[in-house]
Order: sequence, then structure tokens, then C-alpha cells
Amino acid sequence: MKIIIAGAGAVGFHLAELLSKESQDITLIDTDTEILTQVGANLDVLTIRGDAASFTILEQAKVAKAHLFIAVTTSEKTNLLVAILAKQMGAKRTIARVNNAEYYQKVQQERFHDLGVDVMISPQLLAAQEIERLLQRASFTDLFEFEEGKLAVVGFTLDTSCPLINRSIDDIDSMEEDFTFRGIALLRDGKTLIPHGGTVLRKGDHLYIATRNKNLDAARSFVGKQLKPIRNVMIVGGSPLALKTAQLLERNYAVTIVMGDKNEGHRCVECLSNSLVIHADPGNVDALKEEGLAQMDAFIALTPNSETNIITSLMAEEIGVYKTVALVDNINYTHISQNIGIDTIINKKLIAANNIFRFVRKGKVEAIASLHGVDAEMIEFEVHKRNRLLRHSVKQLHFPHKSIIAGVVRGEKSYIPSDEFHFELNDKVIVLALPEAIHQVEEIFK
Repeated sequence: MKIIIAGAGAVGFHLAELLSKESQDITLIDTDTEILTQVGANLDVLTIRGDAASFTILEQAKVAKAHLFIAVTTSEKTNLLVAILAKQMGAKRTIARVNNAEYYQKVQQERFHDLGVDVMISPQLLAAQEIERLLQRASFTDLFEFEEGKLAVVGFTLDTSCPLINRSIDDIDSMEEDFTFRGIALLRDGKTLIPHGGTVLRKGDHLYIATRNKNLDAARSFVGKQLKPIRNVMIVGGSPLALKTAQLLERNYAVTIVMGDKNEGHRCVECLSNSLVIHADPGNVDALKEEGLAQMDAFIALTPNSETNIITSLMAEEIGVYKTVALVDNINYTHISQNIGIDTIINKKLIAANNIFRFVRKGKVEAIASLHGVDAEMIEFEVHKRNRLLRHSVKQLHFPHKSIIAGVVRGEKSYIPSDEFHFELNDKVIVLALPEAIHQVEEIFK
């Protein structure tokens, strides 16, 4: 697949890095010679220095042959313009990074679609929505919902209160008849495993399970997690993401937002209707304590500094805050959250990349998600053809050993499929696959 990326910033570079590992034909356009030199030295992609809004540059990139054109520069106006130009010059699908909330209104999206912008994404909005979902099910470190919540995947750490320690998956499955679930991934000593019936769980393991959404409360009780309602939330950081998160959360929570810049604070006061805005150093834990950190149920660190976010989240955990979420820029940090005590680490680049990757995968892909710290992808495929998928049972389809079917959504019902399960046309199938198994899984659903 020929893919052109306009913008070699954080999101663009990360996308190019991921896509280059997929043996895709990648062209990266940017005006910064230094960044492009770094890209050329580290990634197997073609780089072009210039303005992506230039017809000459787009022709040089052979935009007419592009299957996918992704505009992720720092300017949303540039992204919209170049996506429109790329579409008119022959690109099959265009994606533009846009943060202006007004543009996401249905009427505006339809207008931009008519002009040539097929998809708009906002890393800020996607990250804020993920934080909101995490607070709704605060007992879990991760929560992913598919098909409007008909199937859910949740993650949790097996600590001293967990009754599943030293039991095998088969043992657990027989413990509770009314609670249907599937263990789909296990993070142990930094390595990702796909658990099977004989896998014995250990203290300190981080387990991800798939279950019906209606069973989430049973899942929490089943794994020994205490439920504590979230009412008071402290957000630290003066970033646009912090503001967007506060706007989403203030509808249901008592939100305190702490920022170090007075001017940013005044702007936030104008944009928020039901949040308390405080001027203080977001990295000063003593200052945060004075502002009521110990009385908070959730602490969300969204400063531009990853280390500050991690340290303040750890301090919040230490003084008894129930739920902590830290934003990190370094993707390597996402692999350590369960080991150091922070409930959840999020990364805007990963969230945006997951949203874009579904347009790269073969087969009819509805959604893609990454589990924090897990070296695997969850992909939601739709069964869209009458082929061998419909003629054989799950067992006979011979899914790769390093993949597992998390669940199936059929209309209004969801299933945790057995080996004898048969797919039907229009089924939504959620599969978790390690990197080496992804292409084999794609071929099955192609």
C-alpha cells in the first residue's frame, strides 16, 4: 500500500515508524531538513523536503497513486487544505488531524467530506475520551469497549487481594458458571503471553480479559477489586489536552484543574463552566497537597513533561488517591506502568495511530486498539464475504498460535466463541494478535 504522510512531528514520525515495519510504501513530507535526516537514517521510508500544500511537492510524492494520504502537521488548516488537494489529485483516502471541536459537528464533517477530507482525527479528543472511559470503570487499569459496549476488554493486576493467584485459566473458568470471560493477554516480567487453559496465574501478573459489558461489575468482584465511586478529580497541566479532558469530565465529576501559567488559567476559566481552576506548580507535590490532593478520588497528570506526570502520579498513589492516569510522550514508558504503581499510562501518539491503522489493515476493519504495555494489537474485523470463514468452525480455521479470538458481536448479542463456533455474515470479530501473527490473521478475514 502506498501511503503519504504530511508532517514529521510526533504523530507523523510515529506513524512512519510503525508503518515502515509493515513493509508499506511510505513517503514522508516535511519542511524540516534536520527531522527528515533523522527519519532517513532510522526508517526505511522516502522523505521529501517541502511544503505539502505545494502542487509540485504532491506530484513529486506521486499523490495520484496514494492509497492513503495522512495530514498530521501542527497546523489543522494546513492538514485540511492538503487533504483536500490530495483527494482532488487522485489519493484514494485522506485523513486530516484536526482539533477544532466545531469541525466535528456532523454538518461540518459532511462538508469537509464533500470537499475531499474522508476522515478527521483529533489526538486530544481521542485521549480525553479514553480518560473519561477509564474513570467510568476505575477498578480496571484499561477498558476497551467494542460495538457500543456489547463486548469489553479490561485489564487488572493480580495483587495480594486477587483470588485468581496460583489458579489456571481452566480452574478459573469452572469457578463461576454465570460469568463468561476469556483471558486474552498476560503481561509477565515485561513479556506478552497469550494465556491458554493450562496457564497458571501468578502474583504481579497483569491480565486482560474479554467479557460481555453487562458482566463488568461481576468481573470486578470476581478478580477481587474493590469498587470506589469517583467523584473528585484533579487534573494537572495547562495543555490543550488538560482543558479538553476537564470539559468532558466536569459534566459528571467535581473537577479541579491545576496549571502553572496564569494566562492559561484565565483562558480555562472562560472555557469551563463547572470546574475549579487553580494557579500552582503542577510538579510541586506539596502545592498539590495544599490544594486538596489527598481528598481526590482520581488524579490525572497531563503536563508536557512525562517524568513530572509519572512522579506526581506515584505521589498521588502513595497518599491514597484511588485512580491515577499519567500522560507520557515516550512510548517506552507505556511498558512500565503496571510495574511502578501507576494505574494507567496513556500516549496520544499510540491512540492516534490506532485510530489510523484500521485503514491500513487488510480485511474490513472496524477498530484497532493497543493494550498498554502489551506487544500485540486488538483488531475488530467484520465478516463481509461468503468464504471459508462461514464454512468452517473456529477450530477448523486454524488461527495462528500467537493470536486469540476475544469475542464476537452479532447484532445485539455478544459471544465468547468456543472451538465449534461458526461465524455468520456481518459478525464483528475481535481478535488479539502478536505482531508476528497479524498478517496471517489479516489473510483469514481478507
